[in-house]
Amino acid sequence: MTRQEATHAQRIPLNRDRVLRAAVVLADAIGIEALSMRRLAQELDVVPMALYKHVANKEELLDGMADAVVGEVDPPAAGPDWQRVVRDRILSARRALLRHPWAARVIESRTGPTPAVLAYLDSMAGTFRGGGLSADLTHHVMHAMGSRLLGFSQELFDTSASAASAGPPDPALAAAYPHIAELASTAAHDGGTTPNGGCDDQFEFEFALDLLLNGFETLRREGWTSTRTP
Repeated sequence: MTRQEATHAQRIPLNRDRVLRAAVVLADAIGIEALSMRRLAQELDVVPMALYKHVANKEELLDGMADAVVGEVDPPAAGPDWQRVVRDRILSARRALLRHPWAARVIESRTGPTPAVLAYLDSMAGTFRGGGLSADLTHHVMHAMGSRLLGFSQELFDTSASAASAGPPDPALAAAYPHIAELASTAAHDGGTTPNGGCDDQFEFEFALDLLLNGFETLRREGWTSTRTP
């Protein structure tokens, strides 16, 4: 970059969008734990107080960063196959979160859904309703999908490298938890998206997603309702 170009870049006015985009890039580079208002100000070559004209505090910055990541999710495609529309959109959300590994924790840590998250969830509910699911069923579907709607899920098992390379389960643990030991010894660990032979996280994610979507379609065809008769 020439001196003239650098001078021009420095004259680009600071705004909320620029602050949030810079924060996302910085968090990708150094991790969310290392991100601070001071560090972000250094990255933007401004004094820290300049940031507070656009975000009131660190929590508002994190809210905006969450919205910026959710904004990367593809819009819903047109078409009558609601399952395909939902599946593709959730996998788009997952790709966005894989690009920004810190984002899932930030979204989970918010005390309430941010505007972009609310808009995304609202559009997903609209897709379910447009696919013929009743409002009642859609309500329960949204609960069942949970964080998976946003492209991540809470996993039951530790698939870190240390766990994956630990070898056969301890005999005492295997005796106490025989079914877990059975799963550990019979599961196909062929690499996938997890290094060192851990569970294939992408496969497990898509398997559960497809299972849920197929189940929702079955309930829709059956005219399922949560109303209970005595």
